[in-house]
Amino acid sequence: MSMQKADRHKLILDSILERPVANQHELMEILHNEGVEVTQASVSRDLSELGIVKIGGRYARPELPEPAASPFGIKTIDTSGESLVVIKCASGLASAVAVRLDGENIRDVVGTIAGDDTIFVAVRDRSSQNAAMKKLRALFSA
Repeated sequence: MSMQKADRHKLILDSILERPVANQHELMEILHNEGVEVTQASVSRDLSELGIVKIGGRYARPELPEPAASPFGIKTIDTSGESLVVIKCASGLASAVAVRLDGENIRDVVGTIAGDDTIFVAVRDRSSQNAAMKKLRALFSA
């Protein structure tokens, strides 16, 4: 079931990037046309979990500040599966981001691995993932 949810989340994100989607009914039609049966309550929950907002009458992902505005050059903070958060940042800054994140001792975070411009943040479970996403966005969007 979690794979289906992850696939549905990806389809929702792809759909709102490809075309203007004004409401949940339109989104349900798009999903239905892709062979995904979903209730309005599930779509509403998906939009909330993905952090989707309405901008100019259409669904969109809220953007993080431009990398120049963020001291760590954070570009995106996304989920992968149920126990991983992936942070993309400017080249060469991933270690600094991971050190800052580790220093925060966020209860929901089990550990981090940093490359050049990507940090994998391991969390305990889906609930920890949602809590960590909120804390990470607050920590790095200032």
